[in-house]
Amino acid sequence: MTGHTYRQLFRVPEFTPLFLSAAAHTAAGTVAGLALGTLVYRATGSPLLSAVSMFGPSLAQVLGATFFLSGADRLPPRSALTGLLLAFAAATAVLALPGLPVWGVFAVVLLQGLVASLGGGVRWGLLNEILTKDGYLPGRSLFNMVNGLMQIVGFATGGALVTTLSPRPVLLLATALYAVAAAVTRLGLTARPPRASGRPSFAATRRSNAVLWSLRPRRLTYLGLWIPNGLVVGCEALYVPYAPDAAGLLFACGALGMLVGDVTVGRLVPASLRPRLATPLLLLLATPYAFFVLRPAPATAAVCAALASVGFGAGLVQQERLMALTPPELSGHALGLHSAGMLTMQGVSAALAGGLAQLASPATAMTVMAVTSIVVTLALWAQREDAGRPEPVGPPVR
Repeated sequence: MTGHTYRQLFRVPEFTPLFLSAAAHTAAGTVAGLALGTLVYRATGSPLLSAVSMFGPSLAQVLGATFFLSGADRLPPRSALTGLLLAFAAATAVLALPGLPVWGVFAVVLLQGLVASLGGGVRWGLLNEILTKDGYLPGRSLFNMVNGLMQIVGFATGGALVTTLSPRPVLLLATALYAVAAAVTRLGLTARPPRASGRPSFAATRRSNAVLWSLRPRRLTYLGLWIPNGLVVGCEALYVPYAPDAAGLLFACGALGMLVGDVTVGRLVPASLRPRLATPLLLLLATPYAFFVLRPAPATAAVCAALASVGFGAGLVQQERLMALTPPELSGHALGLHSAGMLTMQGVSAALAGGLAQLASPATAMTVMAVTSIVVTLALWAQREDAGRPEPVGPPVR
């Protein structure tokens, strides 16, 4: 497939069911996260525990990336995705149980993170397999767009339902959405063999991680994908304690900004210009949150969130570079490592931001996280300039 419009993508076999499954998955995760964060905040009054409950699954990603990620290329994609979505449905149903203690909530959250660490690699590796290499960026752009749309709808709907009903019915709605995503995956995708031979194992995961980490341009790309983004998600993790009655609005506006950024980068920016946009977009991602030191009203904060989230479009530029530096047989593992590392950093940042908010205030913590993201982005830009021309991609992993 060459030259790519969004309409052409839907003519590619298996793209549509994978797209619809991902949309249902995002909607489920969005409403579940908001409901769980609200449930924990109401029970504990703690910004830290609220932030960790929403983004805590990300903290377990580092364990999955260390032990299980070789399965991203060594498991049949349809069976793996279906099983993972059913596991999410079961875990979310447990979270909806009345009387579940806070420690039980975090045990389930840890389990969800371990499951998610494998899911990203399987899904994005399959997308890279379904599309040709030059079709990955517009395809991923479209997935990011529906991710933004589902977050807008999910946060707006979830916020209204949490306010009018209670968090637990919203968690049951998320359970149903995960089940729908599993059904679409099982019925819509064809059975494909694994992309790599051999059984998933800790040793295979370690070898592939070592190869991916061995190339300096690839290391810098991973760090750029993980750290600035994660620090800004730490700001987002404080929406509930910052403005408890307007958190749904802030999340929805952030998702709207992300949608605008993905459309702009994936569809409107010429390919020759994209590589130069990563650093400016990462700076845009963090800068509006630096103004939270002024404690803006919810309406102004929502505008800042929307403007900042346009900068998430940097991820598309960086993923395109990552795929150009990665052997085809490691594409699923490489994208899974990107996803796991990014989500782990988001979870760490959510916990760090929550801890700062406990000691100071949500506004102060958001400002600190934003300024740190700006500093890291500039440091990585300087390292990238020093790196010179990319080295060879490297040998395949057996």
